[in-house]
Amino acid sequence: MAVSSTPTRSDHPAPAARAPRRPRGEGQWALGHREPLNPNERIKKDDDPLNVRDRIENIYAHRGFASIDPQDLRGRFRWWGLYTQRKAGIDGGRTAVLEPHELEDEFFMLRVRVDGGQLNLAQLRVVADISREFARDTADITDRQNIQYHWIRVEDMPEIWRRLESVGLQTTEACGDCPRIVLGSPVAGVARDELLDPTPAIDEIVRRYVGDKAFSNLPRKFKTSISWLVDTPYEANDIALLGVDHPEHGPGFDVWVGGGLSTNPMLAKRLGVWVPLHEVPDVWAGVVGIFRDYGYRRLRNRARLKFLVADWGVERFREVLEKEYLGRALLDGPAAELPAKPVDHIGVHPQRDGANYVGAAPVVGRVSGTQLAQLADVVEAHGSDRVRLTPYQKLLVLDVAPERTESLVTALRGIGLEARPSAWRRGTMACTGIEFCKLAIVETKRRGEELVARLEERLRDFDADISIHLNGCPNACARTQVADIGLKGQLVVGPDGRQVEGFQVHLGGGLGMAAGQTAGFGRKLRGLKTTADDLPEYVERLARRYLAGRTEGETFARWVIRVDEEELR
Repeated sequence: MAVSSTPTRSDHPAPAARAPRRPRGEGQWALGHREPLNPNERIKKDDDPLNVRDRIENIYAHRGFASIDPQDLRGRFRWWGLYTQRKAGIDGGRTAVLEPHELEDEFFMLRVRVDGGQLNLAQLRVVADISREFARDTADITDRQNIQYHWIRVEDMPEIWRRLESVGLQTTEACGDCPRIVLGSPVAGVARDELLDPTPAIDEIVRRYVGDKAFSNLPRKFKTSISWLVDTPYEANDIALLGVDHPEHGPGFDVWVGGGLSTNPMLAKRLGVWVPLHEVPDVWAGVVGIFRDYGYRRLRNRARLKFLVADWGVERFREVLEKEYLGRALLDGPAAELPAKPVDHIGVHPQRDGANYVGAAPVVGRVSGTQLAQLADVVEAHGSDRVRLTPYQKLLVLDVAPERTESLVTALRGIGLEARPSAWRRGTMACTGIEFCKLAIVETKRRGEELVARLEERLRDFDADISIHLNGCPNACARTQVADIGLKGQLVVGPDGRQVEGFQVHLGGGLGMAAGQTAGFGRKLRGLKTTADDLPEYVERLARRYLAGRTEGETFARWVIRVDEEELR
């Protein structure tokens, strides 16, 4: 009789129960996880990125591009506003497959901090002169209120810094894992509806903390917005403070934390506290400290503050802020009041002192040094010394006498800056795109200019506000997810079956910028894409359908939610 050789359950002892797996560390310093867990963290530990300026000035500027250490070039340079720009002629299909040294040119993009968007004439002239002398006449107004140059050589950086700093401007921490530019209202200090000017708090934050090595090694970038008015994209920032009038304590600020877009978009959440103006820098530093100490450093794609806020919730975040970083409780506070309609400051508006300010629009933020020099001449000729940049790639001229306002509007039009723009020029933004950005897949600035020109020709009298944001990749520098029409660059299949530049379409997104608006991300319909060449026709078709089918007072975002999908294709 055959005997089975198959072992029975009793032939071997049962395996010992496994110990429960310990949660994997996220690289949080406050929990003792100080060892770098990725190459970016190692670069920062090996040498504080702020130290690289000495090497730029004393070594690289003299020996040239080839002498730059790769860790400095692709890491620490960012802390001084410098990124290598994309080598010309590399198509978007190779963006994700080439090595960094194959993508990059021997020139740099340079960002200049303009905290609060505030420029005086002397600063504007220096910005223009640097553009013409060192940047091949390039200058873009970004949606972070920066000025962004291209074609910068490392050899020229010492002189560029000397000129910028001679008028109170800097590039310190304009990029990198550190506190980036502080957004502010472009009409701070002059707006008739402003009860408290936050400019002193912005200035104090910059004075105390920008360039401070206590905050020069954060898990990722840290973005700030401080404004009395609801005129910055506050819900898309790591920290935002909005003006609010407390019924007992008077004017102060409502605090929001944990916003950010990119590939995992999240909207900021209210902490529910009221902060007086003089406490704003300390509260700001407390939030940055939490991010530095508790932020996730293991994976770069989870290293933004928004992930910590999402995991903790606002109650725990507030508790840690109060107990561990401030040493005191914060006062509860009401939410800020939203305006009746969104505010972008374009056109002619009265200031509280009887003068006017004038908001004008370039096309998709693209300007030049020559144009900025002309702007300085126009502004000076009209008796003003103050220009402001907006977080929507626009600019303002302050302190214009009422009797000189129309002359200024005409003069601005003469240099390509329109104070009474079409809805299309007013509402369209674009990131840098494949022209200069190593991450981009498609062209954006030129496509945006072509789109605006086509829509102005075909729908010049369009009577609604529609925001159109073009982005060259998924990283959402142009805030694609919160636009009426958000366009995320990607390669799509063209009519002949080959891959061409195109966009995935997001529809009906927006931030809570006005009473009755609900913040949310744009609707993505399955397969809704357009080639770049077909983009103007698609947007025109969509706009005409909206005009024909909207109900009275219905916004584009609400129309998008209501109609059948076929109407949106």
